[in-house]
Amino acid sequence: MELGKPIAYGRTAEIYAWEEGQVLKLFHEWFPASAIEYEAQVAKAVYASGIPAPKPGELITLAGRQGLVYERLDGITMLHVFQKQPWRVTALAQQFAELQFEMHAISTHEPNSQRERLEHKIKEAKPLSESLKQAALQALAALPGGEQLCHGDFHPDNIIMTAKGPVVIDWIDVTSGHPLADVARSAVLIRFGAPPPASPLGLLVRWGRSAFYNAYHRRYFELSKLNPADLEAWIPVVAAARLNEGILSEEKTFISMIQKAFTPLTGAES
Repeated sequence: MELGKPIAYGRTAEIYAWEEGQVLKLFHEWFPASAIEYEAQVAKAVYASGIPAPKPGELITLAGRQGLVYERLDGITMLHVFQKQPWRVTALAQQFAELQFEMHAISTHEPNSQRERLEHKIKEAKPLSESLKQAALQALAALPGGEQLCHGDFHPDNIIMTAKGPVVIDWIDVTSGHPLADVARSAVLIRFGAPPPASPLGLLVRWGRSAFYNAYHRRYFELSKLNPADLEAWIPVVAAARLNEGILSEEKTFISMIQKAFTPLTGAES
């Protein structure tokens, strides 16, 4: 089948138009088959839970690459909406918080353990020294666990704004764990993360990060009744795990943040 040009690009996959009402998420050859199979299983469970997520279809192999068929969503991402209508930043950020809170209201044992996922990523984070890895792992061990449904990569470019309402996509990093770890991931990405390929995040970087983050932060903690101060302990741990993802433009910022948080524990600069 001739795919034509991708209609969207991501770090791990490209999105192509497929059969009527469907798209194909075609993963890069380097992406593990086990992770793709896991996404397929999780996508079905998430869709069945009632969370606004695309309906998954079959797994296929095409030209040596594995792909996962999904329901086609007509709309643009929340990030693109912000690019076109920046005056809506507060309303969009509040909606973002409400979606995440709705997700965290679901308790589950089925997805992978959030703690185990973070431990693995920290241990495999090549830019981190052994002393900082151990400090991050020690900090993680002291943090509370949980059984809430956590997206694992919740940011405005992973929400499609459709005529029926927002739909959350890209569930490959979903876990069962503590909601504040999930909020910390969002905070790290919004406040410090590098723009994803071919996205308009540059606008958000220039002046919108603080406005979006502050409105998101206020609304999430208003809904959850959790203590905002507890989020700060998760930030350097999640940043340490993020360094496993090989995004060179983020390394200096995140290593500096982690050093500042954990140097008193390690007694070292790196």
